[in-house]
Amino acid sequence: MPDQGPTPEATLFAFFNEVGILAQLSRALFEARLPPGFNLPQFAVLNHLVRVKDGQTPLALARAFQVPKTSMTHSLAVLERHGLIEMRPNARDGRSKCVFLTEAGRGFRSKAIADLAPDMTAIAAQYPVDRLSQVLPVLSELRKVMDAMREA
Repeated sequence: MPDQGPTPEATLFAFFNEVGILAQLSRALFEARLPPGFNLPQFAVLNHLVRVKDGQTPLALARAFQVPKTSMTHSLAVLERHGLIEMRPNARDGRSKCVFLTEAGRGFRSKAIADLAPDMTAIAAQYPVDRLSQVLPVLSELRKVMDAMREA
């Protein structure tokens, strides 16, 4: 019987294993560039609020990041204490609050991204970025499939 190659499950496992390793490496790289006392999940909240929209409730953010509300509350408290976000009463529901970026939060995000530039330049010098641009649409499609699966 001819070898038919790895099973779809084995291919998916190998793919997600590589993605997991890349996630660990990129997290360590990024956190090394953040100011002391900040971590990647906190930056991710700022990035999400810029990319998606601010004015979301802490519960909506916890669901978006698939973390317990207590973890999100802790991240938000750190960001608020540093003036990067502000919590305002929810106009639709007086019982909850909504998270809004401050100008300092937008600046923090921009600076964090800029501080990564030398690392990105070093990676680009060793790996052809055009290959990554070819795979980005594939990763985006997979993210959308997995997002839909978790919401189902």
